[in-house]
Amino acid sequence: MRTQVGIIGAGPAGLLLAQMLHRRGIDSVVLEARSRDYVEGRIRAGLLEQGAVDTLTEAGVADRLHREGLVHQGLALRFGGREERIDLAGLTGGKVVTIYGQQEAVKDMIARRLADGLPLHFEAADVAVHDIASHRPRITWRQDGQEHALDCDVIAGCDGFHGICRAAIPPADLTVYDRIYPFAWLGILSRSRPMSEELIYARHAQGFALATMRSATVSRLYLQCAPEEDLSQWPDERIWVELATRLGAREGELEVGPILQKGVTAMRSFVTEPMRHGRLFLAGDAAHIVPPTGAKGMNLAIADVRVLVRALEAFFAGRGEALMDAYSATCLDRVWKVQRFSWWMTQLLHRYNGEDAFEERVRMAELDYLAGSVAARTTLAENYVGLPYAD
Repeated sequence: MRTQVGIIGAGPAGLLLAQMLHRRGIDSVVLEARSRDYVEGRIRAGLLEQGAVDTLTEAGVADRLHREGLVHQGLALRFGGREERIDLAGLTGGKVVTIYGQQEAVKDMIARRLADGLPLHFEAADVAVHDIASHRPRITWRQDGQEHALDCDVIAGCDGFHGICRAAIPPADLTVYDRIYPFAWLGILSRSRPMSEELIYARHAQGFALATMRSATVSRLYLQCAPEEDLSQWPDERIWVELATRLGAREGELEVGPILQKGVTAMRSFVTEPMRHGRLFLAGDAAHIVPPTGAKGMNLAIADVRVLVRALEAFFAGRGEALMDAYSATCLDRVWKVQRFSWWMTQLLHRYNGEDAFEERVRMAELDYLAGSVAARTTLAENYVGLPYAD
């Protein structure tokens, strides 16, 4: 079997890459280790930057997103018993963010690819890449008891942090930057009315909290907790009491409803450099992880794909490899800016164990300055709605 681009991973990066290449007449095959039900059912973040929405629209996979997505023109910061609204649209010339679950975007792209009759293989076992430093890399895998091989011009590693693609690059050829935060998020999905029409970020002496939503009837709520948190110590009643306290909920503001899902999300910043080895290109979580405070994970994957599509389009059109050679540096320029913003939001809003009175006062002073300075609010807003793309 042969294709132009072999794509490993059917998450947002891999599926969007396949769709954008298809619209440019470039063939690809997508391989995914998990089942379709698993991929479509895993709950992930759901906030899209303005540019991400525009990209999905351009790719022809945003019809349902435009019907069902919740557009947000601002967000609220709560700290020290006060609330300050950040006018995202007003500070950025009309740019907004949209709430739309990552798994919903994945469902849309899977449905589109299958409807177009394009190759997408779920439950591909023992996937491996070969000859990635050559001009004829290969992918092998096992499915339904049979061995398969795929000859490619290029391989795209879109298989996430724990995938096989990054691990296939010789360690001596990679530089890894890693920071593990001393806290995590306890997240719940609740069948209850959202607290607000916009997100609420709260800094409290007992720890960070976030109120967001998936729809007009389903809330997504988070509490700062320990990385090794025992969920058995967090019965529903305790969660709702802690949310009300940290969010500073007013009378009737926080609707209590049945909790549909409960889990702990680790907090990590991770970057690998470069994002290319020979004809293997890493995109999305395979190359970088950001803490969820800035809501940048899927958005950063989409930005990678835009750069890679442009490079591959030029390559297959016979315009050379200059953009492929620049892929890693172009992506990493944005990656590090996004890492900075995500780190800043994280350190600003979370409680650190052992934090002394001086550090606490400095953080509160920074929040107070942010609330009162148009320049500071603009900086937050520009980063939150998404920095301009390199192209």
